[in-house]
Amino acid sequence: MTNTPPRSLRDRIRDTRARLEGDIDLWLATAGEDGAHLLPLSYLWDGSALLVSTSLASVTGRNLSAGGRVRVGLGPTRDVVMIDGTVARADLAGLPPGTGDAFAERTGFDPRELDGYGYFLIRPHRVQAWREVNEMPGRTLMRDGRWLDDAPAPAVRTG
Repeated sequence: MTNTPPRSLRDRIRDTRARLEGDIDLWLATAGEDGAHLLPLSYLWDGSALLVSTSLASVTGRNLSAGGRVRVGLGPTRDVVMIDGTVARADLAGLPPGTGDAFAERTGFDPRELDGYGYFLIRPHRVQAWREVNEMPGRTLMRDGRWLDDAPAPAVRTG
């Protein structure tokens, strides 16, 4: 435990946006006919959605292809961001120009060079963040896809 006072809503949202923009990897939880699965994936944040890529033949790829809900975890256990969102298959041609290059540069791997890989967009609906038990109250930062401070997200370039 720490004696650090809990962060304000505005500070937590700022820190969470910084983590989304600065981190490269996340933990992704999916569920489907084969059960629940958790695996690390690299991602690209565009200011409103997370772009991930994985093998379409994998259990996670099949779960993501079926659409529906996912849960994402970012950061260490004492500075965690939890995201509940919906996922849909993404075609690079339908995303802003340069997205494939930005993804490859950011994550260090290029799924376009691998057979059978696909992209998926995760749109957050709820975001929570906390460091210690004293931040459990007020941990919800986004509800129904809207940041609770109503401040517009800074523009993030993907290309």
